[in-house]
Amino acid sequence: MYGFIDYARGGLFCLNNFLWPRHKKLSQLMIYATTRCQSHCRHCNIWQKPHVDLPLSTIREIMASHCVSRNTTVGLEGGEFVLHPDAEEIMRFFASNHPNYTLLTNGLTARVVDLSLRYRPRRVYVSLDGDRDTYRVMRGCDGFDSALRVVRALKDRIPVSLMFCLSPWNSFRDMEFVIQLARSLDVDVRIGIYGQMAFFDTTRALLSAEGFAKSIPHSLRQTTENYDFVMLYDEWRRGNLCLRCHSILNQLVVHSNGDVPLCQNLAVKLGNVHRQPLDEIFNGAESCARQCRYARHCNACWINFHRKFDIIMVRTLERVLPKCLIERVYGPYQWAADTNMTYRKKINEESNS
Repeated sequence: MYGFIDYARGGLFCLNNFLWPRHKKLSQLMIYATTRCQSHCRHCNIWQKPHVDLPLSTIREIMASHCVSRNTTVGLEGGEFVLHPDAEEIMRFFASNHPNYTLLTNGLTARVVDLSLRYRPRRVYVSLDGDRDTYRVMRGCDGFDSALRVVRALKDRIPVSLMFCLSPWNSFRDMEFVIQLARSLDVDVRIGIYGQMAFFDTTRALLSAEGFAKSIPHSLRQTTENYDFVMLYDEWRRGNLCLRCHSILNQLVVHSNGDVPLCQNLAVKLGNVHRQPLDEIFNGAESCARQCRYARHCNACWINFHRKFDIIMVRTLERVLPKCLIERVYGPYQWAADTNMTYRKKINEESNS
């Protein structure tokens, strides 16, 4: 899924942002450009919101920010991004000015194929959360065939990934189905787990850890990042896993109304791009202090956009360094139950100091 260059770039972003916290660069920038969507998903209620679109002029200003480099991966999402009134103009802008961008889509319209072939995103992510029946239950529409048509039309010309989200409305059987489907189509698969994100107005409780690990399909082992992320959810949900969230020092989200949250999980705003430049929002003194505070102590979600960053970073470091040296820089962490509770003791000491 990811190669050495991807990891090397991620490491350089981390090093830069650790050494110069007031001049941080973004490794990823996710732009939720519109709330328009033709799905009626149970795990996302954005389709019930009024239509709000982030203007192209604002996107241009965002991309001119110093915290955005040519190596920053920009993701275009929604809602359904291609329903944005200026979707074509936005993709044309990225194709000419920042080709390192990706597109996430539900694949319910052939326009996805047309725009993708003309403006060549680096990767197209197509949401697929199970078989035909599960799709109808989860997304409130019959879009299974449309999504597969998009994948088949693009996969030999643009890298494509299937995006699976494990939720209260599907199952590990559906995960197995999507993994096998991706294998038959010769595309990769990215696994997410349902989380409570304010922007999507999610209200259902998180998945239980009871029986979770035993139900994970063996086929998930084909990709280490997916397997680690899903397997460790069990420990996190039980309160045994404690991992800092350094992703908020390297990744950022912009909503369609211009809001820039600290992260996708917490209702903590850093600012709004209609009122402040992105550089001030991301690298201003107040924002930096807030980011560092949460990065040291937050362990409140298991959203793949954030948690995979730290999983991959720490796992990679563990290949070459002992844990005691990693903790000197990264801070204390634990992957599973620790009877001496060393991590919690260190965190409590840090919080009280």
